[in-house]
Amino acid sequence: MSEQTPTRQRMTAVERRDQLLDVTRDLVVEQGFGAVSMEAVARRAGITRPVVYGHFPELGVLLDAMLERESTRALSQLAEVLPQPDAAAGTLRERLGNAMEAYLLAVQASPVTWRLALMPPDGAPELLRARIEEGRAAVVAVLAEVVRAASADGSLASPDPELTGRMLSAASDEGSRLLLTDPERYPVSRLMEHTHWLLAQLLP
Repeated sequence: MSEQTPTRQRMTAVERRDQLLDVTRDLVVEQGFGAVSMEAVARRAGITRPVVYGHFPELGVLLDAMLERESTRALSQLAEVLPQPDAAAGTLRERLGNAMEAYLLAVQASPVTWRLALMPPDGAPELLRARIEEGRAAVVAVLAEVVRAASADGSLASPDPELTGRMLSAASDEGSRLLLTDPERYPVSRLMEHTHWLLAQLLP
């Protein structure tokens, strides 16, 4: 009795669209925007070009859809981990430390998405740069408000809450880049150990 080959389950339209967006994202991160074409996406996905065109009429539409999805994911993750000005959530040092750890864990869990956001490849379109700046501005605004509230209650003496917020944001992004580029040398544990030390100097 011969063994039958199992029938390959067909993807739904939504599943296929997500697969094409995943493939496009991975190609961009690995090879840059210039290496992405409808043919390359079809080949990586194991399908024919007409299937790709059935979901996205042209390469620009596919790239825009991928960038919109990935930037939305990154921004929503950021919104979840940002510290709150409310001191009821803990001391400022605790809130900043917890936010940093949550940020690093989010980056660790979705490295491809965050490579795109934190280290955009050469040739990145204006849409990606605009969304990155939008996200950075939102983060700085929240951090500045947290610093401003801490300065008002005397737990932090910052002469410039906005600038302090920018410096905190830059430090967080740099830690995330180190985690992405060399996770063995810069694991979350090492980055957090230094974060706690740094916050102790800022908030004795």
